[in-house]
Amino acid sequence: MNLSLLSRYAFFAFCVLFTLASLPFLRHEWLWPFTLLSGVLSLIGVGDLLQTRHAVRRNYPILGNIRYLVEGIRPEIRQYLLEGDAEQLPFSRAQRSLVYARAKNEGADKPFGTLRDVYQNGFEFISHSMRPAPLTDPGSFRVEIGGPQCNQPYSASLFNISAMSFGSLSANAIRALNEGAKLGSFYHDTGEGSISPYHREHGGDLVWELGSGYFGCRASDGSFDPQRFAAQATSPQVKMIEIKLSQGAKPGHGGILPKHKITEEIASTRGVPMGEDCVSPSRHSAFSTPLELLQFIAQLRELSGGKPVGFKFCLGHPWEFMGIVKAMLETEILPDFIVVDGKEGGTGAAPLEFTDHLGVPLREGLMFVHNTLVGSNLRDKIKLGASGKIVSAFDIARVLAIGADWANSARGFMFAIGCIQSQSCHTNKCPTGVATQDPLRQRALVVEDKAQRVYNFHRNTLKALAEMLAAAGLDHPSQIDAKHLVQRMSATEIKLFAQQHVFLQPGELLSGEIGGEFYQRMWRMARADSFEPTPA
Repeated sequence: MNLSLLSRYAFFAFCVLFTLASLPFLRHEWLWPFTLLSGVLSLIGVGDLLQTRHAVRRNYPILGNIRYLVEGIRPEIRQYLLEGDAEQLPFSRAQRSLVYARAKNEGADKPFGTLRDVYQNGFEFISHSMRPAPLTDPGSFRVEIGGPQCNQPYSASLFNISAMSFGSLSANAIRALNEGAKLGSFYHDTGEGSISPYHREHGGDLVWELGSGYFGCRASDGSFDPQRFAAQATSPQVKMIEIKLSQGAKPGHGGILPKHKITEEIASTRGVPMGEDCVSPSRHSAFSTPLELLQFIAQLRELSGGKPVGFKFCLGHPWEFMGIVKAMLETEILPDFIVVDGKEGGTGAAPLEFTDHLGVPLREGLMFVHNTLVGSNLRDKIKLGASGKIVSAFDIARVLAIGADWANSARGFMFAIGCIQSQSCHTNKCPTGVATQDPLRQRALVVEDKAQRVYNFHRNTLKALAEMLAAAGLDHPSQIDAKHLVQRMSATEIKLFAQQHVFLQPGELLSGEIGGEFYQRMWRMARADSFEPTPA
């Protein structure tokens, strides 16, 4: 038995042993209070092990109750001694509490006004209408994904589970997420770790993410294997294929799964050896230029039977994405969708410098991609998703207003299944069983309960979005744009998003009459035949 297991159950074991050992000596009255106390604590520990609602209590009998005791008085402690509810660590207590409440079907209303300083620079809000619209059914908030070259389009929910791999997450976490997606008719992105048996168990819609390691369709030398890909991609449960070019937490760096988290099952699912860190290459071997990327997209679309194929990336050098767009125009091969990830995203471990100082934040990246597609007359043919620190209805509305068609969330759904932001995902010691391969720790995560919470969080978030849109006088999320969002610039000035940002007109890049000098320079630097720039 390892030390971790002993330390978790040591106090519970001590209480049980003390109670049993003291029973023969109860003739000594001074021993009664101690025996009574240890007996009560032992019963609490047994109850913790048998209950299915709280993962922490199951993994830490008796001692786990301290968390809930302290949490009960936490608002008062925070109010007088610790940080404010709005501090980002990386998600504030207010954000996490909102997800927990919606996942549990509890009211998220707050009395006595906002806790935000509405006169602080950067404060954002949606302007409302003098004539609110009737409330729309959130079930109708769906996006048809599949361009003219796709013969199996997919109707996606406006809000979905972003990429998180089996291996990074536990089997029970994957089960709960996928069952919740099935209940709510939204999709579950597999992450780059391939499609595990746990993704298939409940039959929820899958988007298969294909990273540079080609897990699940990998040849013995680590290259892409078309036959293995086709065998999985044609499954009816797989609705779309997403090529991962980069991710928000560590753009330009391969994915990392530490060796202590790799089980035989994970190794088999991914097609990698045991006893070694699973590190994805930082770049794809199947293509090396924008033109080759588009040819790879066409190949995947054919192998999958005509399903939507797109790519996900965190924006880096602007000319590289413009080079991909030029390749689209040259080859007439189009991705069906693009998911823009922000540098603020990230559920997995990453080098600190990458997390803090590499990649473009979501909003700037999304607006650049949206503008480039508009300026090249391709925006109406390609759908745009957005991911990166999205947990609330306002977060969704904000990305829709600046160009996205739908939003994805990873950490929001992690909170829904019990994540407490312990930030121990890479240690294999996640206290709630979400991000661990320890069988005992993940056993604490009860799939049926957490799947319902995933469904509740999705449903209640879209319901809140419907209410916000109705207040703004809008019938559907597709109607919101930059003129509906407002940001405080100073103590005396606010501006609409439409006033703050450059938005290109359709075909502007093709006509040569480009309004912004930045877009002109980047477009001149972009090349379809290489990711290297042409000297500006």
